[in-house]
Amino acid sequence: MKKIGVMTTGGDCSGLNSVIYRIICGAEKRNWAVYGILDGTDGLVGSSPNIIRLDKNVLPPEQAFIAGSFLRNGNVGQNNNFEKAVQTNKVQEFDRKLKKSLAQTNLDALILIGGNGSLSLAWKNRGIYSDMQLICIPKTIDMDIPLTDKTIGFDTAVAQLTHFCDDLMLTARSHHRWFVVQSMGRNCGALALTAGITGGASAILIPEIKFDIDKLVKHIKSVDTDYGIIMVSEGISLRGHSGRPADMISRKLTAAGIVNRTAFPEHMQRAGNTVPSDRLLAMQMADAALSAIANNETYVMTALQNDEIVTVGIDSVVSSGRAEKDPNIQNLIISNATVDYDNPLLVAANNMGIYIGETK
Repeated sequence: MKKIGVMTTGGDCSGLNSVIYRIICGAEKRNWAVYGILDGTDGLVGSSPNIIRLDKNVLPPEQAFIAGSFLRNGNVGQNNNFEKAVQTNKVQEFDRKLKKSLAQTNLDALILIGGNGSLSLAWKNRGIYSDMQLICIPKTIDMDIPLTDKTIGFDTAVAQLTHFCDDLMLTARSHHRWFVVQSMGRNCGALALTAGITGGASAILIPEIKFDIDKLVKHIKSVDTDYGIIMVSEGISLRGHSGRPADMISRKLTAAGIVNRTAFPEHMQRAGNTVPSDRLLAMQMADAALSAIANNETYVMTALQNDEIVTVGIDSVVSSGRAEKDPNIQNLIISNATVDYDNPLLVAANNMGIYIGETK
């Protein structure tokens, strides 16, 4: 009987429990045992591995579609982790402890459900997982992982942000004002772009597209309403100004005589019951991960490419996209997917009269 481990790392999102539940379902059909690692890598560096046996009684179907992670994602204050190991110059000690702890679990394979930082870290420290198969499943509301057309949690985050904008639009109309909504997404504008369109934004500013603040002001003054949504990704910058992006844009609008308020949905973008499309993706990626284990694959990530679920090498993932240094872990390079200039949503938004920056 194969012994499979599952852990979630990095920021949470909706869809994690759906993936875990489907892994349990698929593993049970194969007569494999599934163990959940609590608190990610944090749960592996205590006095003993913090793991539990998983089955449908532990995680029943009615709890599989709620937000967050049943296993928790780590960053526990009293535990060590990769970031603290770097800060205290105890990286080698941490790596040895992690490898030893994993060996104690006697796992045949580990399914790591994480974002681009987690995947990059896993590849950089791949020797830690050399005694087992390592399969990664991409999850993030940012949609910034290369080589996959969709990540677990993105669609639910779009839905959450869209609902937020729907409610704001009503009060915006009542008071003849604009709302500058700041989305998450880090340095990728996919969430802001998608939710901006579905939320009816009149302007969308993302990190990948340069914008002219004067042209933004001119655009807002030219539309045929005196209220609406301006979606701003947290990753944008405005030369000569500091602070939160939404605040910077708001000040410019106020100076131009445009009545506005800022709105910060913050971590509610990570919340909400998992939407059907994320539930379907979770099932497909869980199935692909289990099939990869059965096929003796290792150091691979499940990916959606052209409506097909495939596996790609983690080495290919981390060598693709735009490379940048991790702000917290020295010598860790993270590869980011970004919104391209020829993205169909950008083209369509521009054709619909939404200001999206200087794309030409």
